[in-house]
Amino acid sequence: MKITFLTPLMAALFVGGSLALAACREDKPEPSAEVEAEGQAGEAAGGNIDGHGLTEAAAGDAAERPWRDWSGLSDDELKEKLTSEQYRVTQLDGTERPFENKYDGNKEAGLYVCIISGDPLFSSRHKFDSGTGWPSFYQPLDPATLAEVEDRSHGMIRVEVRAKRADSHLGHVFTDGPQPTGLRYCMNSAAMRFIPVDKLEEEGYGDFVGLFQD
Repeated sequence: MKITFLTPLMAALFVGGSLALAACREDKPEPSAEVEAEGQAGEAAGGNIDGHGLTEAAAGDAAERPWRDWSGLSDDELKEKLTSEQYRVTQLDGTERPFENKYDGNKEAGLYVCIISGDPLFSSRHKFDSGTGWPSFYQPLDPATLAEVEDRSHGMIRVEVRAKRADSHLGHVFTDGPQPTGLRYCMNSAAMRFIPVDKLEEEGYGDFVGLFQD
């Protein structure tokens, strides 16, 4: 039986009307027994579905965060730091072209962090091939790092996903993902930066190395 974990905003949209799904989709792969067990263990632990919350460094003041953080920059300063595509996607709510982006086909182990604040958003352990042409995840590292906004653009009702501290556009979340959540976080590569496992310590994400040690 497929179970979908609805966020409060998604549940409200279902009550008020049907939630639009992406036009480009295909049958999604079922996760391995190991992934399902991980999700069940996380539920029992409370908090996040996978049982891993952000560390104190991630949740603390900006001065305590050991990674690069541009969340306090002005709009002009961001334009200097970001590429034109990164700025268009994150600041102007743009969408990059499917299949022609940096992380859709990335299979390397590591973290996907906010391109602006540096906050850890997703793990490669929760990434799956959705066939849509954008990097997709069935859950975030910690829902507290994300904000959801009702999006009625383009004649659809969708749930936009934004990086909470940076207030930058990431993508959308849909209810056609694999178990254990039934969700598909469809993200823009341009809104994120990938940190491979062997670079986590160097980049200030040493506290997350344990996520990739079986």
